[in-house]
Amino acid sequence: MNPLPHDVWFTEVFDSHGSAFSLKVSEKLLDVQSPYQHLEVYATDTYGNLMVLDGCVMLTDRDNFLYHEMIAHPALFTHQDPKRVVIIGGGDCGTLKEVLRHPGVEHVTQIDIDKEVTKAAERFFPALVASNNDSRAELLFADGVKWVDDAADESIDVLIIDSTDPVGPAEGLFKTDFLTRCHRILAPGGVMVQQSESPLYHSGTIIRELRHDMREAGFNSVATLPFPQPVYPSGWWSVTLAGKETDVNYFREEAAADHEMPLQYYTPDTHRGALVLPPFMRNALA
Repeated sequence: MNPLPHDVWFTEVFDSHGSAFSLKVSEKLLDVQSPYQHLEVYATDTYGNLMVLDGCVMLTDRDNFLYHEMIAHPALFTHQDPKRVVIIGGGDCGTLKEVLRHPGVEHVTQIDIDKEVTKAAERFFPALVASNNDSRAELLFADGVKWVDDAADESIDVLIIDSTDPVGPAEGLFKTDFLTRCHRILAPGGVMVQQSESPLYHSGTIIRELRHDMREAGFNSVATLPFPQPVYPSGWWSVTLAGKETDVNYFREEAAADHEMPLQYYTPDTHRGALVLPPFMRNALA
């Protein structure tokens, strides 16, 4: 623990778009250099604890539910009967927690290359790791790309790519050849979902390229869902779904309405609304 002087702010500068985001912090709780990245945890005045990787905000106590619910539930309600789920990345375990809310899921394998992220979550974000001991959960600390290479054909129903930005350890997760291998291990009717950066900043670049590469990899349908995320660049984020022999623009609306999960953001209405892209995104993605 390292108390900080009064009136200290953590700031993430996003140079390429001339913007920045700041949170007032009171204490540095952790500072670790793993073999893969620099990990920090701060106590903030208004957002609870803050996790930072290589200078980039990863999550806070206050608003992580937005991201974790939107990367998990749209994909799971889009699939007709998800039983076998794999998460690549997701070391903070928030996505794992959301997936395990679905009683029909029989097994979830999470593969993250950096064990230090999970150890930090266990210490400073206990709510996120609350389901780690679920008998359906399997946590592996390994290279997610290699795990996909070694997986059997058509062996999973839903694949969630819960990665950091497409640089460093996560860079390979945005490449066409990796997406092709993801397509191979999904069973017919399978759904893949990937975090896909800011709609405001990246619709014409990262998101458009990802959607193109998903189709090149063999997926027959794609859908990008934007949602608010205050602590990420621009305050707006997205996930992109891809379907293997299924249309990801439709989902099990009745099941999404009838569940008893204590969610804070995801509803059938938010799902339907997110599927309707604003004109600037449609134009950028064309």
